[in-house]
Amino acid sequence: MSTSPIAQIRACSAEANLLADLGGLTEDAMNPSSQVPAIVTVLSDFQEILEYTGTVAFAITGAVAAGRKKMDVLGVVVLGCLVAVGGGTVRDLLLGRPVFWIKDPTFVVVAAISALTAVPLARTKALDVLERYRVLAVLGSAAMALFVVIGTNIALVAGANGVAAVIVGVISGVGGGVIRDLVADQVPEVLRNGEIYASAALVGSTVYVVLVEFRASILVAFWIAIAVIFTTRMIAFNARLLLPTFHYVAPGG
Repeated sequence: MSTSPIAQIRACSAEANLLADLGGLTEDAMNPSSQVPAIVTVLSDFQEILEYTGTVAFAITGAVAAGRKKMDVLGVVVLGCLVAVGGGTVRDLLLGRPVFWIKDPTFVVVAAISALTAVPLARTKALDVLERYRVLAVLGSAAMALFVVIGTNIALVAGANGVAAVIVGVISGVGGGVIRDLVADQVPEVLRNGEIYASAALVGSTVYVVLVEFRASILVAFWIAIAVIFTTRMIAFNARLLLPTFHYVAPGG
């Protein structure tokens, strides 16, 4: 009986101890003859830079949300950190893994500093420039795509089936924003106005699982899924493509 690609990922990842942090780093994965099929065994400099850049972008969006609600400095830091690490935190709790930032709080520190930095940026209008040229939107979308695919892979490694892995992957990428909006007392942005954001994450995560199941190279599946998410989000954002919205008014309402 042949073993499914997903089962192979779990078995090889367990042998290589790939459950650490965002997937783990092992010397075996750097060996060309290694059969370890985990996308995050060797985090390239580009990926790591993207992770921290995304953390900064996410944290600033949290700070902006805090500013719109006229929160104090503590509120700015809290919302910034919630956006930056909230999705990964929920992911780890769902999978029964140690929460990634407990062992290494670097991402929380970066998020807190970034959120605080947004305050003087707003006063000097520099934040307006970033918004005008959609810098935060582009960086945030790229980071979301990366976090979604990494979250999907981690879920597969942890033993989740394909459907559950897709759900966990989406949560990894958009969960922080949902938590931010709930704390800010508003309907989560990804669930209103028809924005193609969480739906782009859903498509990309599904693409990753399907490619893995069809025995595609894990690295190829990784980058294709990221490209699908990012491209879908950017096309929808620039072309103002929206999902249909549902509006219901009760009789006599």
